[in-house]
Amino acid sequence: MINFTKMHGLGNDFVVMNNLDGDVCLSVEEIRQLADRHFGIGFDQLLMIEPATSKSADFRYVIYNSDGTEVSQCGNGARCFALYIKKKNLSYKNPLTVETNAGLLVLNINSDDTVKVEMGMPNFEPSKIPLNLNQLSSEYNVGGHMIGSLSIGNPHAILIQDEIDNIDGIASKIQSSELFPEGVNVGFMKIINKREIQLRVVERGVGETHACGSGACAAVIHGVRQGLLDSKVIVHLNGGDATVEFDGEKVYLTGPGKFIYEGSVNLRSGFS
Repeated sequence: MINFTKMHGLGNDFVVMNNLDGDVCLSVEEIRQLADRHFGIGFDQLLMIEPATSKSADFRYVIYNSDGTEVSQCGNGARCFALYIKKKNLSYKNPLTVETNAGLLVLNINSDDTVKVEMGMPNFEPSKIPLNLNQLSSEYNVGGHMIGSLSIGNPHAILIQDEIDNIDGIASKIQSSELFPEGVNVGFMKIINKREIQLRVVERGVGETHACGSGACAAVIHGVRQGLLDSKVIVHLNGGDATVEFDGEKVYLTGPGKFIYEGSVNLRSGFS
């Protein structure tokens, strides 16, 4: 039996598994089976807690999308990751440093049980996003749509629009573009004022989620670089509000994480 905890960060929902003993090994098909919202548990991402491989980190943070692909970054998941470690008494350190495929994250649990995540430094070089263009630019034309693009551990495309209602067709067009060889998360940002935005994000391998932490960071970073936003911004997502701070180098994401329920699963016979 594999034990799991269901959590969410602003409606972006996760299954968290303790794999510190290294006895959980799931195939792509098994992850997809667990992610199915009708026949499985249902989640946007699966989060694995594993032993750190670096002396600089306390734990390793491993993330899988619902389609079974491994990704390098998930800001909403990082908050749930920190709260899980606290609740399960896996560590009494605060802040925690965790390693990901994109580098180290610093997770600080606040007194109100919100979590501030130091998400690291964004990368704008096309080859690092990756984006199949040679020249760095503040915006790019992708399929007739002007986008900002950057990596904050995973690739993002950001569109600034007056209204963000009809997004599926545009997101699909951008995600299927050959310019993004590893796919891309597409964020649709409506600027309310310099300290407040509304955001919807269609994630690669998942679809539109109630919230995307790295997407919120990417949108604010793009807005700051365009001179449209201040350095600290409230981001209104479908699942609730997060705060993003960008000092020109590092970006920080603050928001809640919530426990939903716990259970165990036997992939051969179902759930209990």
